[in-house]
Amino acid sequence: MDFSFTEEQQLLEDTVLRFVAKDYAFEKRHAIRASAGGWSREAWQALADLGLLALNVPEEHGGLGAGPVDTMLALNALGPGLLQEPYLASAVVATALLRECPQQAGLLAQMAAGERIAVLAHDEPGARGNPCHVATLCRPDGTDFLLDGRKCVVAHAAAADFLIVSARLGDDLALFLVPCDAAGLTLDAYPTLDGTRAAEVHLNGVRLPAGALLPAGADVLERALGVGLAALCAEAVGIMKATIDATVDYLRTRRQFGQPIGRFQALQHRAADMLLHYEQAKSMSYLAAMRCTSKDAAERRRALSAAKVVTGRAVRFIGQQAVQLHGGMGMTDELVVSHWFKRLTAIEIEFGDSDTHLQQFIEASAFN
Repeated sequence: MDFSFTEEQQLLEDTVLRFVAKDYAFEKRHAIRASAGGWSREAWQALADLGLLALNVPEEHGGLGAGPVDTMLALNALGPGLLQEPYLASAVVATALLRECPQQAGLLAQMAAGERIAVLAHDEPGARGNPCHVATLCRPDGTDFLLDGRKCVVAHAAAADFLIVSARLGDDLALFLVPCDAAGLTLDAYPTLDGTRAAEVHLNGVRLPAGALLPAGADVLERALGVGLAALCAEAVGIMKATIDATVDYLRTRRQFGQPIGRFQALQHRAADMLLHYEQAKSMSYLAAMRCTSKDAAERRRALSAAKVVTGRAVRFIGQQAVQLHGGMGMTDELVVSHWFKRLTAIEIEFGDSDTHLQQFIEASAFN
């Protein structure tokens, strides 16, 4: 099988790498994280100018119409930068969902230009990675709808213009486009482990017009979450590569007993194990990118769950080893390795943790 990339794809990756190195260095990211909003509108517009926000938007809506492999390369390169902006939440997951809703062409064009941000508000307390767990209720009221419920750990909700809210409409799962300034909607925002912002979303009698109901249900939601999971694995691969490179460089330069500590065989073995986990996760990330849009639902679920299990184990091992090999400074806020470790720890539980996906893989395989 040919795993080489096209010239355009290589150019995309190189462009993003230059952006992270020049315009989103660690010091700048640190300042953005400490700002009031926890993200930068200027950086978001820079991503739009590079075409990254249009990557998954169809060409007929002003986008580039790229696929999951292009998204994978972009996230590989963006990962080490630890973006504070809602790239995965808006430019990948929400865009993947909205592009299946023809009447949202105008919003997609605005998102591609960096003018609007939309994020999915789906997870609820007690879901534990189960995408079908939705207790938020919707009830018709004349020609309108009323939403009541709570969504938890909604990434970048405070930065969004719109939330895509899942709710039970009778026996069906429905999706609604909700303006963040809608009456009855409140956000309790807070910083998360990895330094990004999330919020608890409370919906108390939020009134929406009929046009807010998206022509998309559980199947569209599942596919969008699959695209997001594949992109998350790609982000993890980029961070793991940077973490290993930084750790190996430290082993080569840190001296003890008159020689670099990288000469100690025990530490060489640990570094080799880190590389092994990385290569396994990288291969599974490729598989996730190729299978996340498969029309065969069982095949798609197996591939994505397998990728998340392998990636989840890799991020835990590589992150912990990197911190230990750096010694006490590995947990200091001044060292980027500690921030990579925190993001890798958060990635392990996003979109369902390794144990959840191992069980889902077993269930998906049992019927085939």
